[in-house]
Amino acid sequence: MRLLNIILIIFIALTNGIKADSQNEILDNLQNGGNIIFIRHAYAPGGGDPDNFDLNDCSTQRNLNSQGRMQSKKIGNFFNENKIPIDLVLSSEWCRCKETALIAFSNYETKDFLNSFYSAKFSKNKKKQMKNLKKFINDWGNDKNLILVTHYVVISEALNYASNSGEIVISDKNFIKKGNIKIEY
Repeated sequence: MRLLNIILIIFIALTNGIKADSQNEILDNLQNGGNIIFIRHAYAPGGGDPDNFDLNDCSTQRNLNSQGRMQSKKIGNFFNENKIPIDLVLSSEWCRCKETALIAFSNYETKDFLNSFYSAKFSKNKKKQMKNLKKFINDWGNDKNLILVTHYVVISEALNYASNSGEIVISDKNFIKKGNIKIEY
């Protein structure tokens, strides 16, 4: 039993060091720029969108709550405190993404290729959106970072990765995931 405890302590000590080294590597990578940074919108309770969803009316959408707004501030603070260079911030046209981008970064543009295609109403757009996203990324070139505030389905389709609300997922231009940072709400 004592040997098992010693092995467990060694394992925990080694894996914590690996995680810290990995986080430092991710941070260095972000500070060096040239990354595609996907951010899933901050916490918005529920799932999907209401049946009466209207892109031009935030009152018909699933939106951030106070926890989501706090998480958005934490996302912005993370970038500011770590002096991560930003070229552009692009957002989905959904209100929860725009609010995340506004609170975290102030300045942003919307792009329809970042919109959700989760619901049946928008699922037909998936192929076109992914094609347009890939074209935009292929044409983009900058030594700073490109930030994309979007939805679970877009990140999942682009990176084959299941993200959490407010999670930062870093990739290269070929959509190879380099790392991720979870920001709690």
